[in-house]
Amino acid sequence: MKTIFVVDDNDTNLLAAKTALDGKYKTFALPSAERMFKLAEKITPDLILLDIEMPEIDGFEAIRLLKANDRLKNIPVIFLTLKNDEIAEIKGFGLGAVDFINKPFSAPVLRRRLKTHIDTDKLVKESQQAVRDLHNATISVIADMVESRDHITGGHIERTQLYLKILLDEIIRTGFNMKELQGWDIELLLPSAQLHDVGKIIVSDLILNKPGKLTDEEFDTIKRHSAEGERIIKAISDKVKDDGFLRHAAAFAGFHHEKWNGTGYPHGLKGNDIPFEGRVLAIVDVYDALVSERPYKKALPHEKAVEIIKDGSGSHFEPDLVEIFLEASEGFKNAVD
Repeated sequence: MKTIFVVDDNDTNLLAAKTALDGKYKTFALPSAERMFKLAEKITPDLILLDIEMPEIDGFEAIRLLKANDRLKNIPVIFLTLKNDEIAEIKGFGLGAVDFINKPFSAPVLRRRLKTHIDTDKLVKESQQAVRDLHNATISVIADMVESRDHITGGHIERTQLYLKILLDEIIRTGFNMKELQGWDIELLLPSAQLHDVGKIIVSDLILNKPGKLTDEEFDTIKRHSAEGERIIKAISDKVKDDGFLRHAAAFAGFHHEKWNGTGYPHGLKGNDIPFEGRVLAIVDVYDALVSERPYKKALPHEKAVEIIKDGSGSHFEPDLVEIFLEASEGFKNAVD
């Protein structure tokens, strides 16, 4: 059953809409835009019926905020209004509304208009999903091609994405940094992490697959992959209309070797100046390196890897994220068992 938010500061209008829609849809009657955004943190509606004239946040401001949120921006919005003027409609459509319904409304008309928009939205989403599936498959192939050159760290990309999901699930569960995360589309975020090492394309096979310890010069070459990966992805994003995927991918690539205390690379950023993607992936990337076998080292036990990351709190890693990692660490251990 589809979920509808009805947002109106008039109790009579809320009751009329809820009565008309109950049984057909899962309907939430909300007296303000503030309540709508609060509920939207937990429930994502399939369509929003939104009054224009409301105190505090009116309908026009509410739809601006919705469209600025990556997770909520594609939800169809129909304005409920007493207004019947061309200027209001032009403004509403310009802000992204899909329709206007004048109050008082007829229940059959309301149900019919909603069905039309929901059916249309379903077709659009199915088409978008097909494009997204193709998009993700292409990115996965590119990531695999890059990783296939690096015989030492085989499987790193797949494991990293798996660990990242575990850590993000725990971050979301705790509510940490939700002001930033609530606007993110996690379905875009996770596959974008596959490109975090794409900059290794500029590194020689001899260095990537060297069985022994790297020289300082060779390590400096390896370190270039972060900045180069960020540059490659930004070059792509300059040529296409990005939906957030490439923005996340560039942040993962460019900042996952930064350190909380500012001693990382390539930018030497410190603390919250490091984009959140980089701060999260830093933990995941290091964990996988620690528990994986290399020609020059044995794989560490899970418990020892956790201890090393814990010891890096405040220096290498963001302290709050380390605490969340510790809560989720058993999931890391079980993920590859």
